[in-house]
Order: sequence, then C-alpha cells, then structure tokens
Amino acid sequence: MAGPNLEVFKFGMYIMFPIGIMYYFGTNLDGKFSVPDFWPKPEQTHRIPYEREEIKAELERLKARNAEMKRLRERREREEAMREGRDL
Repeated sequence: MAGPNLEVFKFGMYIMFPIGIMYYFGTNLDGKFSVPDFWPKPEQTHRIPYEREEIKAELERLKARNAEMKRLRERREREEAMREGRDL
C-alpha cells in the first residue's frame, strides 16, 4: 500500500475539510450573504391599530376599498356581458 504518509494526509483532509467549510461560511456572514433592503423597514410594514379611532378609521378604509373593488368588478362583468351579447 501507500504507507503511513497517505493515511496521515487522508486523516488531515477528513479533519480540515469540515473545519475549513465551517470557517468559510461562518465568518463575515453579513458581507457574503446579505441582500440590501431585503427586510422592509418598520414604516413600510402594516401597523396594527389599537386605539378605537384607529380601528374605526381602518374599518372605514377597508369598507371603501371593498366597495370600490366591487364596483370595478361589476363594471367589468357588465362590459364582458355586453361584449358576449354582441358577439353572438
């Protein structure tokens, strides 16, 4: 066989390879693997209303948005029905 030098080399590789990988991926993580502006800033995220007035204002905003979406959806459905009626 190749002798004890090969066994020492293989043992060294078995030990040093995982240590080298852990050292490479474990140091300077922010510099290697960070994506700028990945997480939203606190002012860009949703804020849960806790006060009574805030809850009321949020409910009114949601109702207005839902009413607008419903109005747009009904208009789109009417237009599609008119187009289908003409095509027949």
